[in-house]
Amino acid sequence: MTGQKGGFFVSTGVCWRCAILLAVPSHAAAKALRVLHIEDSEADHELAMAHLRRAGLVVQTRRVESAREFEVALDEAWDAILSDYNLPGFTGLDALALLRVSGRELPFILVSGEIGEDTAVEAMRSGASDYLLKNNLARLAPALERAIEASESRRARQAADVALARSRERLSELAQHLQTSVEMERAAIAREIHDDVGGSLTALKFDLAWIERRTDDTEVRQRVRSALETVTHAIEASQRVMHNLRPAILEQGLVAALQWMTSRFEKRTGIDTTFRTSHETMQLPAGVPLVAYRTAQEALTNISKHAGATRVSVDLSLARGVLSLEVTDNGKGLVAEDLAKARSFGIRGLHERAGTVAGWVELSSGASGTTMILSVPLTLTGAAQDADVPPSLEDDPHDPSVWGQL
Repeated sequence: MTGQKGGFFVSTGVCWRCAILLAVPSHAAAKALRVLHIEDSEADHELAMAHLRRAGLVVQTRRVESAREFEVALDEAWDAILSDYNLPGFTGLDALALLRVSGRELPFILVSGEIGEDTAVEAMRSGASDYLLKNNLARLAPALERAIEASESRRARQAADVALARSRERLSELAQHLQTSVEMERAAIAREIHDDVGGSLTALKFDLAWIERRTDDTEVRQRVRSALETVTHAIEASQRVMHNLRPAILEQGLVAALQWMTSRFEKRTGIDTTFRTSHETMQLPAGVPLVAYRTAQEALTNISKHAGATRVSVDLSLARGVLSLEVTDNGKGLVAEDLAKARSFGIRGLHERAGTVAGWVELSSGASGTTMILSVPLTLTGAAQDADVPPSLEDDPHDPSVWGQL
């Protein structure tokens, strides 16, 4: 006999097929499993539940027979689903399809009196956790526990993956914020050097020149000339520092800036350097020129320090709405260990900097050298900037891609 309480069928008597199976061990689990059973036979339902209870499981169950009842029951919380295969106008595979459509990820076990191998394989491919025959229900409890454990592990992994993705997203946002902050700080320092240090050194140079013109003392004139040389070197050094902090050449456009950079790199290092471009001038969104300039600057710095190259080529192209910057050298190349170094922040910085304008960086290396490619889809850059750039930066008159008032 059975009674129904709160929507669940709870065994209160013994059917002739399962009387021997109803003894429940004293070590039954404290937590009840909520099992939805798709079964048109009350006797088969009772037999299956008896096997579960005999294995020490506390089970709260509901039996449904039709697709409509099954869909309604899916609105409630369940730990697992057991399903017969052959039902009036309804099959276990239909139930599995409805479960997938609902978006619920629950263990699904087919329990049938007769099921072919092809059907069993199709069910497993469709997402069933297990299948077994009604004449071998001794496997039901272990299969159910194993399926629930696997489902919980899968959900835990999915939750961990989501948390990891969010963590990576926050880390990327932090890195991009730091990149933006660094550029703004560089701009502030460059302005200080230009306005205070540069202005003071220039005034000092004028004063020294005035003294030199108004003295006839040879020794004083020699000391003044020496001081003028020192001040001139200091002014040149301050200009060099300003260029490194905030490249004024970008006012002339990215093409001119890269031409100037590669020319200086060749003179400073003696490495044969070639610059090629598909356009003499390019109209680029705010932020992109500085990202491309810094990327080329970092690449050339790494080449001069580590590559041992004798030839470098820098190619800038704009095609199909994508800006591409390619830096290639014939040096010794990179190995996997170089990219995996815990403190390889230069390469990581390139990726994060590219992300600030919705771009990406690709590295390939071999015995013949290394190639680094920066790609920036300009059709997406504006939208990415609207979403990612802080309002304070958008409103800053000293945009990081422009020299500003210096």
